[in-house]
Amino acid sequence: MRNMEIIAHRGASAVCPENTMSAFERSLELGATGIETDVQMTSDGRLVLIHDETLSRTGGAEGWVKDTTYDQLRTRDAGSWFHADFTGERIPSLEELFKLVQGKGTLLNLELKNGIVSYKGMEEKVIEAIQDWNLEQQVVLSSFNHASLVRCKRLAPEIRTALLYMEKLYRPYDYAAKLEATGLHPYKLAITQEDVAAALAHGIVTYPFTVNDPAEMQAMIDMGVQGIITDVPDVLASLLTVHAR
Repeated sequence: MRNMEIIAHRGASAVCPENTMSAFERSLELGATGIETDVQMTSDGRLVLIHDETLSRTGGAEGWVKDTTYDQLRTRDAGSWFHADFTGERIPSLEELFKLVQGKGTLLNLELKNGIVSYKGMEEKVIEAIQDWNLEQQVVLSSFNHASLVRCKRLAPEIRTALLYMEKLYRPYDYAAKLEATGLHPYKLAITQEDVAAALAHGIVTYPFTVNDPAEMQAMIDMGVQGIITDVPDVLASLLTVHAR
């Protein structure tokens, strides 16, 4: 059971401001084997890690990520909204996260946030960065924009893709296979044990999100999922340690 992926949702986002280097670093200390984060683009084409399309909730300012230059973005305070201890935390670049995990074997789940804003050339830029850092085997690209994932697969067949979805799908593994995806990332209420087993039989892994309650984690483990995306990686790590005894 210990080979299940413990994927920290936006880093250790229960105890640190989400999608910051503090959150990513802390998640590894808490037992995460993988990190999930959100990728967007600045107005001058830099890849940055932030969930919302606007800066108002976590970016310490008004305005859209797409309308902000990288240098402007780096002046924003991305930590004090969470707690004063994190004042001065910055919105990271994708490269900063790559530097953190390089050589560690940590799974990187990069969610392309291109459903509301159609970032032109995002797929190419993300894939070029992955290849520059030789992280093709360490990265999984996910998105609610499934057309974007098909584009990624055409650009770089060697990089894994995973379909994000909220509602229950009919035979999701058939759909994933058609899109040449290797993973399903369903909302925690959108999966069944039968789907998990059938997907695995087709070589497709299932990582539900965002599972924070230990009882829900246990239910997912009992369903046979191969990984769990969670805000509290330490809770899942403890649960799996008990299982391994």
